[in-house]
Amino acid sequence: MLVEPGRVCIKKFGRDAGSMAVITSVGQNGYVNIVTSKRQKERKCNARHLEFLNETVDPKNKDQVNKILGISAQAPKHK
Repeated sequence: MLVEPGRVCIKKFGRDAGSMAVITSVGQNGYVNIVTSKRQKERKCNARHLEFLNETVDPKNKDQVNKILGISAQAPKHK
């Protein structure tokens, strides 16, 4: 099954087009929740807007997700 939590994919359309994404959960009517390398906030996306790759990670393991997306550790915020 291609649409499954943890599947690594590439976003084809929208603001994040061309960036890597990881499916965090599967919703209804063809929608999934994803996290992308450009915007780390989880949000809803149409599954038809994704190109699926043959890689999977554990979506609950933030270190694995950040490593596959190429996200480095966040620097502390300044006041």
